[in-house]
Amino acid sequence: MKKILSLILFILSFQFMNAQCAMCKAVVESGEVSQAEGLNSGILYLMVFPYILVGTLLYFIIKYRRKFKI
Repeated sequence: MKKILSLILFILSFQFMNAQCAMCKAVVESGEVSQAEGLNSGILYLMVFPYILVGTLLYFIIKYRRKFKI
């Protein structure tokens, strides 16, 4: 249970992080603050999907293993 809660908190913490690649950061530093915030939101939005896909895959693997007690 602790591991699941830790994983959920870790995934949700991405909402508060500022994620930028080096090129994007250089472009945004020369622009407006609203552009930087929009870029950060877009990057975080794109980062969520791999975690959702992997989490869903792991859920079905665990469900399958428990069903057949492998």
